Amino acid sequence: MHKSGLIAFYELWLSNGSSVAAGGMESTPLDLFNIKPNYSFEFEFEANFNKEQNRRWMNQNWHTSVYWVGLYMLLIFGGQAYMAGRSPFTLRRPLQVWNALLAIFSIVGACRTLPELMHVLREFGFFHSVCNNSYIEYDRVSGFWTWMFVLSKVPELGDTIFIILRKRELIFLHWYHHITVLMFSWYFYQQHIAPARWYVVMNYVVHSIMYSYFALCSFRVRLPRAISLVITTLQIMQMMMGAYVTALGLRSGQSCAISEHTAWLAIYMYTSYFVLFALFFYGSYLKPKRNVKAE
Repeated sequence: MHKSGLIAFYELWLSNGSSVAAGGMESTPLDLFNIKPNYSFEFEFEANFNKEQNRRWMNQNWHTSVYWVGLYMLLIFGGQAYMAGRSPFTLRRPLQVWNALLAIFSIVGACRTLPELMHVLREFGFFHSVCNNSYIEYDRVSGFWTWMFVLSKVPELGDTIFIILRKRELIFLHWYHHITVLMFSWYFYQQHIAPARWYVVMNYVVHSIMYSYFALCSFRVRLPRAISLVITTLQIMQMMMGAYVTALGLRSGQSCAISEHTAWLAIYMYTSYFVLFALFFYGSYLKPKRNVKAE
């Protein structure tokens, strides 16, 4: 092992000591050679991923997310004003392509990040998964798809364009969720926070199911209404888990790769999502429907 490799290995050993022990395993150098899963293959763009270059770029440009949000809000209000006196667009074919592409992207992202999470849970324990950022510091596959997750929050704003042009109801939860995820994702990326391992994997998995469902619906495949209920339930569970893993890292009393300030931002964000999705669930699936009889 060359000198830089020895230094990196020693730094990894120091940073993992407490977390490996907390996971119920003995902290030995042999464990640390197994810090990432044994991928059956790696794409060239994954192998060439440069986390520090992207980190520097995001450190200098994360505020651009604010500009995207400003443009997004202008499109919302401007688009609604434009469509006020017009008939809704059908946009069936573009919607099919849009949902299919996002479904494929999310499925691939889940397949490339979930193995790393499962690996560290199995080999190093739950605390490591929450407080050690090896998913991006030492794993280029997981690191690349974390970067893709962050960047994808900009094109995902396009969901709202379809809602406006088709004159569907635009609820607060929808646009609030889009703008806060975008801004927080761009903000936390430069810090390489450890709980983001969970944020990214959960988002990819839930979006894999959600956009696949949307794609099938856009192709007019008749699906049970229960599927939409399951998706909303998964989203609620995602928000609960996001707040939980962040709070665990904040209150662990041990070294954790997330600042207190960022942790509280994440907790507030996930808690607000939980409340909004819970209210949406109640209104959509539990609230009694009012029967209006014609006089």
